[in-house]
Amino acid sequence: QVQLVESGGGVVQAGATLRLSCTASDSTFDPESMGWVRQVPGKEREFVASIKYSNGFTSYLDSVEDRFTISRDNVKKTTFLQMTSLKPEDTSVYYCAPGGPFFYRHITSDYNNWGQGTQVTVSS
Repeated sequence: QVQLVESGGGVVQAGATLRLSCTASDSTFDPESMGWVRQVPGKEREFVASIKYSNGFTSYLDSVEDRFTISRDNVKKTTFLQMTSLKPEDTSVYYCAPGGPFFYRHITSDYNNWGQGTQVTVSS
């Protein structure tokens, strides 16, 4: 089973920018879609963004649509999440996972085989 490694998190002040990366261990990795979700301890995972791998179509949580950008590098098997104008409410552990064709549904259960996550902390 392919392993996914997220990186790029950190502790930043409100308004800052971070770029998260999610790299697959398998060079033949070719999912139908990739998703980013986030989870605060004690709460359910929340869909953040998704991308259809073949054509780059994207979908976002309403509260991040104007600030976050998901993209992918098919050659490097890496999915990115560029996060700008970060807010304290964006503080969470961010995870990536491959998904199926319904990348537009914003359903976390559409994705599986999560990575270990990367912590993003935004201070006010």
